[in-house]
Amino acid sequence: MAKVTARMTNLFLQLGLDATEEGIARFIGEHNLAPEVSVLEADIWTESQRQLLKELLCSDGDWSLVVDQLSEALREDNA
Repeated sequence: MAKVTARMTNLFLQLGLDATEEGIARFIGEHNLAPEVSVLEADIWTESQRQLLKELLCSDGDWSLVVDQLSEALREDNA
């Protein structure tokens, strides 16, 4: 089994979202999180997406860094 590299595009693929550069930019542009909302608590995820994000965050490895990057990107406009 091949190991999947922890990158934003691969995270979006695993979440079942448009993983193109434009698709990622559009998703981030359309979904903003308030500072007090955890990325896991955001209402933008299905339950399966939320579970995947939780597992990746708990892995405390490269994938948790990518989820953290997504979380930060979703907050940039609210800074």
